Amino acid sequence: MKFSINNLYFSPTPLAFWLGIITLGIILILCIVGVKRSLRKKNAVILESFRIICAIAVVLVLWAPSLRKEIKPTSKPVIAILHDDSASMSTIDVRLPNTLQDKSAEAIISRKNLLEAILKGPHWEKLKLKDGGSDIALIPFSSATTTTNGSNYYQAIEDALEKYDNLKAVVILGDGDHNIGKVPSSSAQKAKLRDIPIYTVPIGSDSSLPDLEILSLSAPKYGILKETVQIPFSIKSSLGKDYSATITLKDRETGKSVTKQITLESHSVKEDSILWRLEKEKEYKFELAVSTHPSEINSTNNNQQFKIAAKQENIKVLVIDSKPRWEYRFIRNALSRDPGVDLDCLLLHPAIGNGEGPDYIAKFPEDLTQLQKYDVVFLGDIGIGEKQLTIEQCNLLKGLVEKQASGIVFIPGSSGNIHSLISSGQDNENEKDNENAPRSELADLIPVILDEEYKKGVNEENPSPLLLTDLGKNSLLTMLGDTSEDNGRIWRKLPGFNWHMPILKVKPGANVLAVHGNKRTKNNQRMPMLVTQSYGSGKVLFLAHDSAWKWRKGVEDLYHYRFWGQVARWMSYKRNRAAGENLRVYFSKDNPKPGETIIIKANAFNKEGAPLSDEHNVQVSITSPSGNNIDLTLKKEDSDWGAYISRLIIEEAGTYTFEVSTTLEPSKTLKTSLNSLNIDREKVGQPANYDTLKEIAQITEGEFIQPNEIESLTQKILKTPKIEPRVITTDLRSDLNKTKIPLIIIISIIALLSLFWMGRKLNGTF
Repeated sequence: MKFSINNLYFSPTPLAFWLGIITLGIILILCIVGVKRSLRKKNAVILESFRIICAIAVVLVLWAPSLRKEIKPTSKPVIAILHDDSASMSTIDVRLPNTLQDKSAEAIISRKNLLEAILKGPHWEKLKLKDGGSDIALIPFSSATTTTNGSNYYQAIEDALEKYDNLKAVVILGDGDHNIGKVPSSSAQKAKLRDIPIYTVPIGSDSSLPDLEILSLSAPKYGILKETVQIPFSIKSSLGKDYSATITLKDRETGKSVTKQITLESHSVKEDSILWRLEKEKEYKFELAVSTHPSEINSTNNNQQFKIAAKQENIKVLVIDSKPRWEYRFIRNALSRDPGVDLDCLLLHPAIGNGEGPDYIAKFPEDLTQLQKYDVVFLGDIGIGEKQLTIEQCNLLKGLVEKQASGIVFIPGSSGNIHSLISSGQDNENEKDNENAPRSELADLIPVILDEEYKKGVNEENPSPLLLTDLGKNSLLTMLGDTSEDNGRIWRKLPGFNWHMPILKVKPGANVLAVHGNKRTKNNQRMPMLVTQSYGSGKVLFLAHDSAWKWRKGVEDLYHYRFWGQVARWMSYKRNRAAGENLRVYFSKDNPKPGETIIIKANAFNKEGAPLSDEHNVQVSITSPSGNNIDLTLKKEDSDWGAYISRLIIEEAGTYTFEVSTTLEPSKTLKTSLNSLNIDREKVGQPANYDTLKEIAQITEGEFIQPNEIESLTQKILKTPKIEPRVITTDLRSDLNKTKIPLIIIISIIALLSLFWMGRKLNGTF
């Protein structure tokens, strides 16, 4: 039910309408009765008039009043031709339709050339002449000459809708490669509400041209002098067949390079890595390149440049065990002889007491200020119980990994003490199936589910080999040779093990680097033996046997020392990436792409090594590659651990520099940098995105038209209904952002009711 008074419209529901009429009728009767019964007739008439006015005002508000304003176009209808001017339009993968040339051309031309031919075609002139004519607005968008590197179809449609109030239709000419901004369907919905159809014309082939592209590169910020660094990368192949490519890693200053042959499968992504030994203490400037295939039309995405600093490092390691077993003794020897490791050992022997001597500490660190100095903690055949660890100490180790990016290594032994970390009883054998036994938080870090039937492990008469998984073959942790070929040969010759701790399965998110050569789990999977996992800010490693010391056979310390040295450095990398005396900062990703969000974390302490008090915080000053400054204050994540966190959106490619300080010591600044890869959003050679263009046309009830059917587009637009006047509706009850009338109505009704009440008082009526 609707009715209007000039531009004032009412849209009550039938129920609201009749309730209003009945209410007004009842109040009118009451007013008449009130006047007749009143001794002061004149005053009563005035008073009851207020009553009627108040009732009418309330009823009209209930009838949903609104103002409507018609906007009639004062000029010709406009047809907006939005044409993509982004870098991807230089892709050469289209032919010129017969309708746009005198004779058929066999040559393949660029998308941009086809677009220009369509824009110069005679079909647009028909729209200017027929049915009173229309104005044609040629509007380029996502220009390759602007600083914004990407195509924004949403904004192109949005700008056209905002600029013209008499749009008859919109035509989009482009490859549909929308890669920045909101989804185009949002602005298409707005066009639909205004009954503006959008016709989309795809410019470009919907299949990829032959191309190789370095998709990602995860180079570390720094590496250890005289050690090998691993540079993981991924390459996308759009070739029609498999290709044996050469990967070259080159020092841009000296020209020295290493190469690697890999096979790139057709239309797939290959993940691999390449190694480099850092011989000098300096900042290396590298270039990674993949060989160009003869059929490639674009080789600019075949290389990436990055930097890695080589430096000396002093890693602080704590090794805890209950017995001086062979694995413990040789790990201790390996780490104590490593010039880059500062080692402390804690031997909690249940029978003869704590171990003593060089590199030994008398007891577990008493508090956080003593414990937090350790980058890596090795836990051997140790658990919770008398003369071992307490639940509180285990919880501290868990916090060290989670909140301060330290690493922890689990190497269980034949005493089975590791099971007490899970259920935490005093005596593993006496706490059978005790579900109520206390449990340490450290159990959450163990990346596997242990087999409770074999708490003390399984002994085998014949040694079993350790087999690398595909992930393990490419991991820096298991790289015992200087090349992948050498590494495979070395692992095949390593001595096996006779004891292991059985595992049921790995936890979600864990990575299996090596498996048992002979045994399987109860669900018939290869039994995991070497497993890693990220936990919080730190890392975890689990080795299910205690015979890595046997790798010394015939080669002495060569492989055993290298393996554990790599483990220690891998686990401490993030924590020591940028570390000062009382401040360290690290990032969730070392080589982000533009558009990605990274997490910035920091640990901050006072001069005594205790976490900062609540009145202090961590501040970061960031300089982008273009020189823009960004200031962040990190939020406190955990006061007890001095942990702080924030997020940053990477907008540009290049080097971001960070200056980090605390409000306690603002003059002491920690400086570091982060390299954002130059991954171009506008990729030449990629297929046109027909799906995006089809969706836009479908939402607006337009049409998806191929370039060779461009002549039919004129007729379709001419059949578009004439533009109706736009009606702007303002709800007088709620649209406070458009008008102050809702507020005026409320105040007026209150004022009328107040006057009516005062009138009753003055008239002596109650």
